Amino acid sequence: MTNDLLVEQARAAALRAYAPYSRFSVGCAIESIDGEIALGANMENACYRLGICAEISALTAARQAFGLDKVARIAVAGGHVGAGGSLTGAAPVTPCGGCRQAIYEAADLSGIDIEVISANGDGSQTIVSTIRALLPHGFGPASLADAGG
Repeated sequence: MTNDLLVEQARAAALRAYAPYSRFSVGCAIESIDGEIALGANMENACYRLGICAEISALTAARQAFGLDKVARIAVAGGHVGAGGSLTGAAPVTPCGGCRQAIYEAADLSGIDIEVISANGDGSQTIVSTIRALLPHGFGPASLADAGG
């Protein structure tokens, strides 16, 4: 799947977000090494800290669909859903720190430096990076090698 198609999946997922408080909808599309796709969107809650990021939602779906050790690429897109029902926003959306940590965990399990495609609301701008570039010196399962047992 091309980057553009994966971004389109993330944008479509963002349109299904539940974001009544921030009005900032984020979608995430995860592609496995076998080409399977898992989707997620942010889900807010009146108790703000109980909200769930799109990346965590999609990683949970990916775990169930094909396993975290098979995650190859992730696209994230977000912005405001306008009156016409389209996603708008000028700046590419990158994963927050907590989501970077969760993506790093998947990368550590698979041994793949997962590609992260960050897109703006209408998909016209993207930034392509890897999780290890976004979270250098990250802490993952391999970091626990000295834990014993």
